Amino acid sequence: MNFDHPLRFIPIHQSRIWGGRRMETLLGHALPDQTTSFGEAWAVSDRPEAQSVTTDGVTLHDLWTHHRTEVFGANAPTCERFPLLMKILDACDDLSIQVHPPAAKAAALKGEPKTEMWFIAHADPGAKIYAGLKPGATRADFEKALENGTVAEAVHVIEPRTGDCLFIPSGRVHAIGAGLLIYEIQQNSDTTYRVFDWNRVGLDGKPRALHVQESMESIDFADFEPCVQCIEPDGTLVRCEYFDVRLCDRAKPAGAPGEGVTLAVTSGEVSVGGVTLKAGDFALIPACLEASAREVKPATPDSRWLEIRIPA
Repeated sequence: MNFDHPLRFIPIHQSRIWGGRRMETLLGHALPDQTTSFGEAWAVSDRPEAQSVTTDGVTLHDLWTHHRTEVFGANAPTCERFPLLMKILDACDDLSIQVHPPAAKAAALKGEPKTEMWFIAHADPGAKIYAGLKPGATRADFEKALENGTVAEAVHVIEPRTGDCLFIPSGRVHAIGAGLLIYEIQQNSDTTYRVFDWNRVGLDGKPRALHVQESMESIDFADFEPCVQCIEPDGTLVRCEYFDVRLCDRAKPAGAPGEGVTLAVTSGEVSVGGVTLKAGDFALIPACLEASAREVKPATPDSRWLEIRIPA
């Protein structure tokens, strides 16, 4: 198998009641039909139920299982599946207020731990993110708010701007508000516990299922007023034990030979290794790719991209 070029992935679009069509209008994605609202594009996924395939016709799981060293590098972890899940989210309505289980509690709650980060690729004026608790909010306050249907009043609100980034460690209560297009980098997990759904009903006229007990076991009740991330001089947005994400806007190599790096173009257009990538595209730079083919060159003044690594 030839790995002398960046490997592009075909997005897997997921219909969501809160989604829209901005992956088509803003990013040029070819959505599966003309009327459905699509809330998520799973761009890099090694999930049994949603397996990413490259434009060369190879699954991510096959790359991870049979070509790990040459594609991901000698320091790639030994886990059974590629450890990250990368998405684009189009929120045209508020998502439920939710939480992901911490590693220490996930197994007991029959879930998978999930820590994630959000890069805001587009924010409508006045769009909101709900994350962490308001100062002084206690577990008892939160329980009372659940009874009264006023949970949103206990959750901290941020009005993000395009280009902002927020870290969502497991245990942080959160919700994406309407009007946001977000790139999400997370652990390879699909466990979400909904604790409050704005007193709404679903398409069937009934309230959607909540996971109040699991949520209350997962929420960090000492997590108050988180802020958006500060960008470090080297472009780092988030560096944690699960992923290292940097924002780039100038010509530079995508990692060094021997290192597998994923690129996600958030605006504009770039070229790398003879491949053109536009906003909404994700590509894996194989570890075996030589230095001369790693140079990422912005093609437009607004070109920006995320560089995503799995920490050694």
